Amino acid sequence: MLAERTIIACIAPKKNRKSKLPYDWYLYKKWHLIENMFAKLKDWRRVAIRYDRCAHTFMPAIHIAASFIFYLKE
Repeated sequence: MLAERTIIACIAPKKNRKSKLPYDWYLYKKWHLIENMFAKLKDWRRVAIRYDRCAHTFMPAIHIAASFIFYLKE
């Protein structure tokens, strides 16, 4: 069904797969960075279990966590 729509997969196939499917390496790299960021955000308990129910208080918590993660990365 994806081939009919000319959609290329962005997740890399397993290394031991016999027939290698083509994928967009650059798009996979970007996807992987986003997935890793969500995984790091979930390490923050306040963000993971969503203490703040309102969007106007939850979003700043995500911003603080993301900026702290970025700061620790450097």
